[in-house]
Amino acid sequence: MSLSSTRLALIGVAVNAALVLVKGAAGILGNSAALVADAIESGADVAGSLVTWWGLRLAGRPADADHPYGHGKWAPITALVVAGMLVGAAVLIVIEAIRQIITPHHSPAPFTLVVLVVVVVVKEILARIVARRARVEGNLAVAGDAAHHRSDAITSAAAFVGILVAIIGGEGWERADDIAALVAAGVILVNAFLLGKGALAELLDEASHGELEADVERLAAEVPGVVAAHKCRVRKVGADLWADLHVHVDGAMSVRDGHALAHRVKDHVRTAHPRVRDVLIHVEPAAPPALSETPAPRP
Repeated sequence: MSLSSTRLALIGVAVNAALVLVKGAAGILGNSAALVADAIESGADVAGSLVTWWGLRLAGRPADADHPYGHGKWAPITALVVAGMLVGAAVLIVIEAIRQIITPHHSPAPFTLVVLVVVVVVKEILARIVARRARVEGNLAVAGDAAHHRSDAITSAAAFVGILVAIIGGEGWERADDIAALVAAGVILVNAFLLGKGALAELLDEASHGELEADVERLAAEVPGVVAAHKCRVRKVGADLWADLHVHVDGAMSVRDGHALAHRVKDHVRTAHPRVRDVLIHVEPAAPPALSETPAPRP
């Protein structure tokens, strides 16, 4: 049985909280700036998963008189907050890494490598599970949580490389650990940008459903009685999609028949695309056949 998004968010909180303690302690005891930076990133993950859980609860509230389209916009708002937290974590990592670079210190302890291998495996598994749920639901808040887990796996992998270089290189290579932390910060910033860009696009109702719009028009045209369908527009509200569509019908069709036809079109579209919450249909009279311009023969 698949886990719900809210349950996955809470699992993420528990996992990240444990990793903050493990990585923080290993980084301090093992003299690794990259591992300490990784612990900071996991701390941001804890807050990010809590924000995601909170946002999912708000986005899941049903529509009401004040919010007829539901509360789904909380999902991209939550994703924006998480993106901001990723930026904050990256800044903290950069500050700590630079401090370590300008301060002479010993190479990290070898046992930190074992800690990082475990962390990478755990966070990559969690990232894939959450990302799969995000794809199923089309939910940016869940995608943001997956991005957080993936960022943590990447930063841990970067820390592993930096620590390995510092240990193998020996004296003079101690700063490889700190440079790895800077690389990890760059990866986190890229993820934050991509997540924030997607959230803003959804909040601004950016048109990004070209294939779906074309398919909705095709499905509408399949319904008997529809002469043509065009001007389909789709916007996303949380995990739901809302569509607008113009259909052309016989101009002599009665209002009652046109209304019934519009319902058949909507049902046909929603059967093919369950995520489409509703289809607002504008019924238009089809243009009459063009009259022949060939002049009539003279008697």
